Amino acid sequence: MSYNLLKGKKGIIFGALDENSIAWKVAERAHEEGATFTLSNTQTALRFGQTNELAEKTGSEIIPADATNVDDLFNVFETSMKVLGGKVDFVLHSIGMSLNVRKKRVYNDLDYNYLMKTLDISAISFHKMLQVAYKLDAINEWGSVIALSYIAAQRTLYGYNDMADAKALLESIARSFGYIYGREKKVRVNTISQSPTKTTAGSGVKGFDGLMDFTERMSPLGNADALECANYCVVMFSDLTKKVTMQNLYHDGGFSSMGMSLRAMSMYNKSLEIAKEKGDMD
Repeated sequence: MSYNLLKGKKGIIFGALDENSIAWKVAERAHEEGATFTLSNTQTALRFGQTNELAEKTGSEIIPADATNVDDLFNVFETSMKVLGGKVDFVLHSIGMSLNVRKKRVYNDLDYNYLMKTLDISAISFHKMLQVAYKLDAINEWGSVIALSYIAAQRTLYGYNDMADAKALLESIARSFGYIYGREKKVRVNTISQSPTKTTAGSGVKGFDGLMDFTERMSPLGNADALECANYCVVMFSDLTKKVTMQNLYHDGGFSSMGMSLRAMSMYNKSLEIAKEKGDMD
């Protein structure tokens, strides 16, 4: 169902790879709500993903870019304003990657060159994006910028590795830049802390299936999926949330407020009984 929440609005969506990605769902929903936008991703992602299909479906132009490259980002914003006929109203940062996770380097044995790349791709790219947009005055007053985060920025979750550090930095950037962008340009900057979501990137986290099951049992409303996250992003891009800025917004079915749920405790107790029977209580 469409509510025309983004009718007449223009934007840029970074990170749509395939139909499993949150950015892909955001693009579909933004299109349904009346927005026009450009799509951006790396050349490699464009070769191996399905972004061309999304661009055709939404009538969008693709602008290839490495989000860690400032010159590329200048090109994305300048070209987007030409293509869309003016400043944009919303930007989505849906970018994250850890070579330490991919190479199975545990947190107490990180490759520091990989760590620098994790931080640059997953967090510092957000600062670069905001700084380029600010310098170009590329976002309209009351525009909205969203980056996707995760609760591992606040809590330690097994297997999330150096991506947790990146998400913590990402959220700090949203607050620090959000103050300046709000004060000077009336642009709001927020992060959305999403449930673990079965995207191409998310599935690479060690023990991901177990994590999905645990958070589903812990969350009173269950995990939020990619489409539900896209709906939340649409609301945050709309004029209905004009005074929300510098926030990390939990979109996780209530997981972030839980200590222990009945469903999770029941499963734990069952596992405990099995362990007792096997004599394995370590």
